[in-house]
Amino acid sequence: MSYVEKNLIAGELVIFQTRHHWIVMAGALALGATLDLAATVGLVFLLGAAGLEVHLRDGGIALAAITLIVGLALVVVGVLKRNATEMVVTNKRVIVKTGILSRRTFEMLLSRIESIGVEEPTLGRLLGYGTVILRGVGGTPDEFDLIAQPLAFRSHVQEQIEKNR
Repeated sequence: MSYVEKNLIAGELVIFQTRHHWIVMAGALALGATLDLAATVGLVFLLGAAGLEVHLRDGGIALAAITLIVGLALVVVGVLKRNATEMVVTNKRVIVKTGILSRRTFEMLLSRIESIGVEEPTLGRLLGYGTVILRGVGGTPDEFDLIAQPLAFRSHVQEQIEKNR
């Protein structure tokens, strides 16, 4: 059960939910894949090398195995980072939760939202991610970066604000 599902108030319904875009995993995936490829090539070479001394081959295999594990760990961290963010529009409020071990939550009643903005870089427009900026009445703006479907998120917030008027 997600954080949001555990913390809904009576009569509150989830209208729209999004999370970080897959682009947050790009660096971890690229580095992890590179390390895993290098480890695999190294293992193939070491296992096929006939004249290599045993201690050099065993050390190389151990290094390749460690590199493979580090590459896989990077991919897992990327996936966890992506899945650690929940952005939800309900019929009563906006809820944002980030983090796994340490958690940051942001909740704002729809009636207290003064404005909502979206910033999309060129690549973000092409791939479907951007920054959502929420400003509460009399408050400072809160920015949430690399969010998937930011325009849909904004539209759902605006629709719910209109329904609650």
